[in-house]
Amino acid sequence: MQADNSRHLILAARQRAERTRRQALTALRRLDATGAPITFEAVAREAGVSRSWLYTQDDLRAEIARLRERHRPPSPTPRTPDRQRASTASLLSRLEVATERIQQLEQANRQLRETLAQALGTARTARVLSNATKHDTPERRAAKLIGPC
Repeated sequence: MQADNSRHLILAARQRAERTRRQALTALRRLDATGAPITFEAVAREAGVSRSWLYTQDDLRAEIARLRERHRPPSPTPRTPDRQRASTASLLSRLEVATERIQQLEQANRQLRETLAQALGTARTARVLSNATKHDTPERRAAKLIGPC
């Protein structure tokens, strides 16, 4: 008759399970302390265990989920509640008002350009006509003398 060695196998399996749990917990703490992203893949790689085994451990799975949420950066812009969002009709109304304002500004811009062109034309005409009575070359001004005269 063979000796019953099952208790040795059971003890070895328990020790291996405890060692694996310790490795997973240590890896989880290390990742948390360094600020590294907490994922099942990262914990499994760090601890040297399989992801599928991590998923079967309810307490470890819950801890990974908790730490993942804690390390997740806040969203850049808070989401606006539905009741505070602009309706389609409101957005269309704002677009129409903006379009009208653009048209008004374009018209004012055209008028200002025309007025400026007329003013520049009038000034040029006056300058040309005033120069027609003088010599073809611009007048030469005498240099200012500095000192006793």
